[in-house]
Amino acid sequence: MTKSGFRIERDSLGELKVSADALWGPQTQRAVENFPISGLRMPRDFIRALGLIKWAAATANLELDGLDPKRAGAIQKAALEVIDGKHDAQFPVDVFQTGSGTSSNMNANEVIAHLASTAKVPVHPNDHVNMGQSSNDVIPTAIHLSALLGIEQHLLPALAYLNAVITRRIGEIGDIVKTGRTHLMDAMPVTFGQELSGWHAQIELGTTRIMECRPRLQAIALGGTAVGTGINADPKFAVLAARYLSLKSGLELRPSPNYFESLSSQDAAVELSGQLKTLAVSLTKIANDLRWMNSGPLAGIGEISLPVLQPGSSIMPGKVNPVIPEAVTMVAAQVIGNDATITVAGQSGNFQLNVMLPVIAYNLLQSIDLLSNAARVLADAAIAGFKVNESAVTAALERNPILITALNPVIGYELGAKIAKQAYAERRPVREVAAEQTKLPPEELARLLDPRELTKGGVKAEGGG
Repeated sequence: MTKSGFRIERDSLGELKVSADALWGPQTQRAVENFPISGLRMPRDFIRALGLIKWAAATANLELDGLDPKRAGAIQKAALEVIDGKHDAQFPVDVFQTGSGTSSNMNANEVIAHLASTAKVPVHPNDHVNMGQSSNDVIPTAIHLSALLGIEQHLLPALAYLNAVITRRIGEIGDIVKTGRTHLMDAMPVTFGQELSGWHAQIELGTTRIMECRPRLQAIALGGTAVGTGINADPKFAVLAARYLSLKSGLELRPSPNYFESLSSQDAAVELSGQLKTLAVSLTKIANDLRWMNSGPLAGIGEISLPVLQPGSSIMPGKVNPVIPEAVTMVAAQVIGNDATITVAGQSGNFQLNVMLPVIAYNLLQSIDLLSNAARVLADAAIAGFKVNESAVTAALERNPILITALNPVIGYELGAKIAKQAYAERRPVREVAAEQTKLPPEELARLLDPRELTKGGVKAEGGG
């Protein structure tokens, strides 16, 4: 170690300085110097996945007599510390690095080797921590593993929570009848329960789509090593490593049925990203419905009042904005953009390796994290607490000339259109105009134009029709 606070490290390319406090080694240091690009680091869940892989690999190699008990135990202990997040600051490599993620794999190897080594039992990052592995199978495995962990532990519970809140609100306000809207224009009536049931179905279907991706993600590349042939890995390594990785992560993992596919493509990640994009579109729809219903409160629709969370303007006193739905739509935009990046990156499989793995990992995990957080915030800070402005809802419903649609089978479309136009022009309830323009008695009109009955598909005219 030098007096300047650096130590000299050596690798196959020669010597270089590494900070005396760093747990990493020369290959990580070269990556730090080579890629001063974004300042973005690989996500916590990805680092956790690397730690899990190194723990499982050491456990498998111990069973296969590739590692002696002391070295294997030291690697396992160090990997557990990485899994637990105790050394996240020791993973400084930029997302925009070598396309295989070799720098991140070697970062993990060097940190774990540094932690595991003793004077009597030195641990080498390549020979011991990376035994039976290559960056080319470790990083694709880490992508699948970290994505699965994010889905299982964060996203699916968040979506279940969001749907539970929607279900509760349906029970609270579901019977209130309101004006339906198509093209943002007045349409036939619906209940709040019917409207929110659409949201519920969107989230339920989004959940199903994401869950259907899991079987492809559960197939991992570990064991394929350099090009998919399994060079330098014990023939039993893949099965054992997958078994121990499953045990430690709580997931159901298995060796890929085709390592050449798993190393050269990222189709499973692209598939999952597409479903995350679909979920983002669903959240946008829900958020925009909330924004429109809340609009006004005087010059807009004003059907609901969202919770008041913060002042809405630096110049207009009293203004309050739908900040949570706006934040959710921005999350959705980011996820959709992430999907575009992942789609392009997924195309970058050249022969036996995809060479945009780090950016796939970063964007995929960011999308999972953003959607998980946004779903809970939307549930808690917008959907759970909005209030229905029943007087405004009822007044708009009573003035809605489109209710005349229910009389089409009785009076015909042309007369119905005439009545609707007159009701719009004169700003009168459609029932009044219909009483003047048809021979239907008031009680029959009241029955046929009952908004609540129309949310059930309408009623028939007496005597058929």
